[in-house]
Amino acid sequence: MMELPANPANEVDSREALVAHILDLRADFLRRGDEWENPTLEQYLEALAPWIRSSPNWYRNFGQEMPVDGDWTFFARALSAAEIYE
Repeated sequence: MMELPANPANEVDSREALVAHILDLRADFLRRGDEWENPTLEQYLEALAPWIRSSPNWYRNFGQEMPVDGDWTFFARALSAAEIYE
């Protein structure tokens, strides 16, 4: 079993923590977005879908169970709402 890679996402355990994580991602992108593997919205979303699709394997690789109580609808609504929300 591999150890989880160090990532602030591992500490997200609430709505407020998710908001902070998203704002941190934005700040990181503004600071060093040219270093990101997927530096455009198109590339980012293109990578997001397959990662979500294969996420059970990611969890399995680290000896973790896929969270059963995750709220996929909330995440989908948030992604969609950001398209028009001011």
